[in-house]
Amino acid sequence: MPHLVIETATAACSVALIEHRTLIAERHAVVGRGHAEHLLPMIAELPHGGRADAILVDCGPGSFTGIRVGIAAARALAFGWNAHLAGFSSLPLIAAAALADHPDWGNVAIVLDGGHGEVFVQCFASPLAAIGPAASLLPAAALAVIGDAPVVGSGRRMLAALAPDLDGHDRLPRAADARFLGGGWQALAPTPLYGRAPDARPRAAA
Repeated sequence: MPHLVIETATAACSVALIEHRTLIAERHAVVGRGHAEHLLPMIAELPHGGRADAILVDCGPGSFTGIRVGIAAARALAFGWNAHLAGFSSLPLIAAAALADHPDWGNVAIVLDGGHGEVFVQCFASPLAAIGPAASLLPAAALAVIGDAPVVGSGRRMLAALAPDLDGHDRLPRAADARFLGGGWQALAPTPLYGRAPDARPRAAA
């Protein structure tokens, strides 16, 4: 069945239609902010208005606002289309694409900008398997975790400032790359994976 993939967890706003691991169409733009204004028009530009039997949405970690925008849109479309809805994580999404591009890599470390000087980091082996949980760490601590693995993601620049010879490259999540994810990586509940505590906290009771 065709899947509509929604990816808004980072500075990218990205949608794709995939079927049987084949990319039918995609729209991808680096917008920074303003995912809510871009997302639905991008979906409408896909064949048949993006309508699909199943919807996959990036649950994070990443931008608090971007994650909420994507999940809210996915839930609304799934309700309106009576479509199956499930989630995935941005970290294995990037890992799957990186390992597909570099079949000679035995493992890879995915590092995304986490805000407040930290990065989201998780390591993966090939074929795609997590090596430990995701964590939000300062760059020096992240370097200690990843060892000599190639580093891919938007947070790589923060690590490269401490280790200029770092292997790998920058990369943002892309909805079309969901075709590289196996089914087990596409079965999260469509709820946010923020990766760290929210910046805003409820005011303590007087």
